Amino acid sequence: MGKKTLNINLHKAKNAKKDEFYTQLSDIERELKHYKDQFRGKVVYCNCDDPFESNFFKYFAANFNALGLKKLITTSYVKSPIVGGQLPLFEMEGLKGKEPFKIEIKDVTDINRNGAINLDDVEYLLKHDKNTAIPLKGDGDFRSDECIKLLKKADIVVTNPPFSLFREYVAQLVECDKKFLILGDQNAITYKEIFKLIKENELWLGYDNGGTKWFQVPDDYDITTESRKKIVNGIKYFSAGRILWFTNLDTTKRHKELDLYKEYTPDEYPKYDNYNAINVNKYTDIPYDYAGYIGVPITFIDKYNAEQFEIVKFRKGDDDKDLSINGKYTYFRIIVKNKKVQK
Repeated sequence: MGKKTLNINLHKAKNAKKDEFYTQLSDIERELKHYKDQFRGKVVYCNCDDPFESNFFKYFAANFNALGLKKLITTSYVKSPIVGGQLPLFEMEGLKGKEPFKIEIKDVTDINRNGAINLDDVEYLLKHDKNTAIPLKGDGDFRSDECIKLLKKADIVVTNPPFSLFREYVAQLVECDKKFLILGDQNAITYKEIFKLIKENELWLGYDNGGTKWFQVPDDYDITTESRKKIVNGIKYFSAGRILWFTNLDTTKRHKELDLYKEYTPDEYPKYDNYNAINVNKYTDIPYDYAGYIGVPITFIDKYNAEQFEIVKFRKGDDDKDLSINGKYTYFRIIVKNKKVQK
């Protein structure tokens, strides 16, 4: 193996380690409760999940009938550090060992007849129906031909994709014209590919975007910042910064107008050196009576209503340099215009 190849492989391994985040069921339940009607009769695909290890799989499997799903598809990835940990694969009908596989569920029956579908019923199905779990020929990567074919059969994709591959992951969803609800870092808003979709009203934020989200990570995951680490009942958790829900499923939230109460004054709202727009440090301080261009922080996107505001551009002034005030650069700003205010 050459030095160049070794470095590439080490870089990939480092990124893979960074992406080993497992979403808590409570976070999934808080967000998914808002979309229940949109899942009825749909094929849901979780393509970055280890079936039965993933809480996304657990949520959709346990709520399969309540949501009225047509089918649930999940695929595992060969490099997962926890695959087979909760439900030993040798106990799953149709599988022989620790290998990437797919699960397709078309029906979940109340096996124990307790009047409700739960994970015991799902576990029984996986253990006794050889047509449910099927080995994959490839490694289970969402970019593989196998997984792309499954993606094309799906209606909605819901998962926590690798943050280091977020651009590529979203591009694939858009290319395949899929509905989706996925987790991503707040900074993804600043990616030009993602910002373009937001500006064109093809992607927006979901509901549960406040507070800290904690993700389960492998025991050997290196966390150097103590405030981002906790261990509960022997399970290691990591806080990856501000993590948001990105979606193109309709939300009531994106149709709600932002209440504005401040009046514009030149002293309180300085203009940029290199663009004819006023600066606003908090979206709550947007003046209700200003008809021109306004620079707002990226947190504004969580409150963005395309019927109330127009997104004009991102970050740069007329000189193609970062926006500045009195020679000092501001943190990333989005230039918007209030459609409700006329000159």
